[in-house]
Amino acid sequence: MPEIASLFVTRLYRAALAEQGKIDSRELAASCLAIAEDDEAGQAWCEENGYPGYTSYASLNDLPWRFPIFADLVKLLDKHVAAACHEMGLDLGGRKLNCDSLWINILPEGGTHASHIHPHSVLSGTTYVAMPEGTSAIKFEDPRLPMLMNAPLRRKDAGREVQSFVYVAPAVGEVLLWESWLRHEVPMNMAEDERISVSFNYNWA
Repeated sequence: MPEIASLFVTRLYRAALAEQGKIDSRELAASCLAIAEDDEAGQAWCEENGYPGYTSYASLNDLPWRFPIFADLVKLLDKHVAAACHEMGLDLGGRKLNCDSLWINILPEGGTHASHIHPHSVLSGTTYVAMPEGTSAIKFEDPRLPMLMNAPLRRKDAGREVQSFVYVAPAVGEVLLWESWLRHEVPMNMAEDERISVSFNYNWA
C-alpha cells in the first residue's frame, strides 16, 4: 500500500476564549458598539476608503488603555498565543510574542472584507463578539495557490486539508489564530444583523 504523508502543514488554532479565563461578553459587545458610534475619525476613514461598516484599525491604536475590557481581553489572548506557539512548534528563542495592534470590526448586511495578509506580524487572529445566524464564515486561502499554475481543481468531496480554500464558521466567544502570512477574507455578510469581531496582531519582541 502506498504511504501518503502531509508535508508543510498550515496550522489554524481554534479555541473558546474562556478556556484561558473569564470575560464579560456583553460588556465587550457593548464596548465595541459604543466605540464605533463615538469614533468619528474611524467612521470618516471607513467612508473615505469605501470600507463597509466600521473598523477602528486606522483610528484607534490604544483600545486596551482606553477600555479595561480590552486590557482583560489581551491578557486572555496572550495565553492563547502562547498555546498556539507551542502547538505550531515556534522557537521564540526565550522571548515571547506581544500584541502590537488590536481593532474592532463591524460588518453590516452586505459588508465584506477583501482578501489580505498581515505584514510585519508573526501571528494574527480574531475573536468573535456577534455572529448572527447566516453571517459569513472566514475564508482561508492555500498559500501555495500562486504556484499551482496548471493544477486541476480539487474535487468537492476531497478532504479539507487538500482544498484550495477553506471556510471556517466560528461561534461567538471563540478565538482563531494563524500565522500572519496566511491570506484570508470575510465574504459578504448575508445576515440582517451586524457581524462583530475583534482582530489583532502579535509580533516578536
